[in-house]
Amino acid sequence: MISLSRPSALKAGLPPGTPIYTGGQTETEINISIVDYDKEKATFLTSQKIEDCALYKDKSTVTWINIDGLHHVNLVEKLCSCFELHPLTVEDILNTTQRPKVDVFDDYVYLVLRMHHHNEETGEINSEQVSFVLGKTFLLTFQETAGDSFDSVRIRIKQDKGRIRKMGTDYLAYVLMDSIVDNYFTVLEKVGEDMEVLEDELVEKPSTETMQTIHFMKREMILLRKSIWPLRDMVSSLRRDEIPQISPDISMFLNDLYDHTIQVMDTIETYRDMISGMLDIYLSSISNRMNEIMKVLTLFAAIFIPLTFIAGIYGMNFNAEKSPLNMPELGWYYGYPFALGLMAVVGVGMLIYFKTRKWF
Repeated sequence: MISLSRPSALKAGLPPGTPIYTGGQTETEINISIVDYDKEKATFLTSQKIEDCALYKDKSTVTWINIDGLHHVNLVEKLCSCFELHPLTVEDILNTTQRPKVDVFDDYVYLVLRMHHHNEETGEINSEQVSFVLGKTFLLTFQETAGDSFDSVRIRIKQDKGRIRKMGTDYLAYVLMDSIVDNYFTVLEKVGEDMEVLEDELVEKPSTETMQTIHFMKREMILLRKSIWPLRDMVSSLRRDEIPQISPDISMFLNDLYDHTIQVMDTIETYRDMISGMLDIYLSSISNRMNEIMKVLTLFAAIFIPLTFIAGIYGMNFNAEKSPLNMPELGWYYGYPFALGLMAVVGVGMLIYFKTRKWF
């Protein structure tokens, strides 16, 4: 589930640049994957030693180092020290509440994105922070947990598909960001399927659970929009500003990425409007249902009012012989069946009258 806010109470009062991990604590080991390639070959390595990463800092090939697990603060800090990252960058990497942004330094560019995954069982949208450190010949990516949407990129590098092996680290960063944004469409497609099921439930048999689901999906859309909206500004800044680590040849690719972010935003806004409309439909359905119930109860009350009146008259038990207004039915042998028959005729007659007026 996307978190509305994560309090970073541990950082209160500490000086800027203090490395404090603010995400969820896990017991898994840190996992480091290294992909080193050029036009001729590609090498894939898996390690848990920071020393293995330092060897690739000044190589002429393109090196992509991915780190899964930020809870090992000392190891992350040691890796950042090997690549001479600024203390504020280290702090931002460990602070998993960052909004998408771009920070340009002398030797590298720091990027923050949000990666989203749709939980099929619960319908929740899980979110985690992904940090990019783009250097001249290396790209560092930091993830909170293992598992990402980069498998297709790894396959393209391994099988030498497309232009990725012929380009630099800036193109690799673009491809990874594009993979994250493309995954947004997958998440939104799943959300759209959940909305279709919810619409059917809303029309057939709305319930309190339906109302709760609508509020849940509305909250998910708000938080999803909160993490995607600044991404548009970030991509716009990358394609508009002159950044030494990003070559002009990447500009057209960034333009395409910017268009994708706009499409994601349009889809989110459309879903938000649809969910708000479903909320109005739910309230209208409940109101109409209540009106139907009240109409039936009112019809029954209207029918029984004259019946009660008739029963009240005959329930006064006047003596027929002494009454100045003679009531022969009180002493009549068929008086009781006559009263019941009169009530039945009045009730059926009122039902027929209501039906002809189309009151029900």
